[in-house]
Amino acid sequence: MITVKAGSHVHQLLQMLAISMEFPASSLHLLGSERSIKDLVHKLESVQDIRFPPNESVLQTKMLTVSGWKETRNIRLSKSALPLLEGLHPGAPAYYLRASKNHQLSGDHHHIDRNHRVGEAIAMAAMAGLECRPYVLPQLVKNKLHQVVPAAPSFYIARDFKENHCDDMDKTVFTRVVGLAFSPGGCYAVYNVRNAVMKWSGKGELKVNLHITELVRCNAGLRDVNAVLLLGNTPEIALQTLLESDKSPKRATRIDRLYQYVHFIPLSTDGIQLLRILTLPDWNERVLDALFESEARLKGYGIMEYDAVVDGMYTLSHLDSDLSRLMRFQSALSSQADKQFMVACFPWQRDFLRAYLGERVKLRVISMEDLQNAIE
Repeated sequence: MITVKAGSHVHQLLQMLAISMEFPASSLHLLGSERSIKDLVHKLESVQDIRFPPNESVLQTKMLTVSGWKETRNIRLSKSALPLLEGLHPGAPAYYLRASKNHQLSGDHHHIDRNHRVGEAIAMAAMAGLECRPYVLPQLVKNKLHQVVPAAPSFYIARDFKENHCDDMDKTVFTRVVGLAFSPGGCYAVYNVRNAVMKWSGKGELKVNLHITELVRCNAGLRDVNAVLLLGNTPEIALQTLLESDKSPKRATRIDRLYQYVHFIPLSTDGIQLLRILTLPDWNERVLDALFESEARLKGYGIMEYDAVVDGMYTLSHLDSDLSRLMRFQSALSSQADKQFMVACFPWQRDFLRAYLGERVKLRVISMEDLQNAIE
């Protein structure tokens, strides 16, 4: 018998599929021990007795259906398992049936890939401590000012605010943004490039930017959305996506023109830890205070993009994984031949930065655990 306890792997899987409807088997590692979860998925493909506290009711069913092969392997809820959703939350069954069109999910590759992008973003956010359940979060409003967004970090799925507020817009412009991540005092537009360079539709994404700006003004009291979380498998793919967006007919619509900050978040446990940091209150000041003495910090504007001067070296913190700042830093190196440079980074960023910046720039490697201890 399998018991669906809060926080267990089976509970996480059920919760995930209730929201995203589909999830890639290749990304199960985002939910915890990959081996344990894969074994559980295999077990749930056959009929099991599943018990859901606190009422102790038992449902004999096959919970999951799995199809596809390797990278395209896809996980869905079995139709006979839908009664289990009632144990998650009173609003879970209605949300799932509405989002899945009464459990009528398309087999089209593009629809599945879209759901996988959304599912991975939800998994990252949920594991980082953001509230992701649409049937728990208050619904976003439009055309009136109202403090709707919770004070605690939260993630709103793009499909939900599209359906409620975009009847007058061509919904094809929303083919890339997967959601909005709110943190105390800020908001990120969330994209997921996965393992391929994302085609950037400048005109469409400009419309998205204008629309979500209106939403955050109405619902969170924010002036605009000036930052992006760019999820993906490698920083190289994310950087190439940023460079490709520069080929848009209008330069004003490239990613780093629409959004001042572009944070790359790896689809991994490292990315989950980084996302947890980026949604803390005043996270940037807390990180920089932990890294640098106050007298070393940059005051006002400098000769280029950097955060402090340490032992005579102009130092940039890449602990925020901001690719747009990194690009500006790299482009200025050639014009500052008489100066020394250093970049603070995490271990998982080291190889990428060495290849991108060359041997001239010194790397100061800092563990995620040491940073978390310093800022928390």
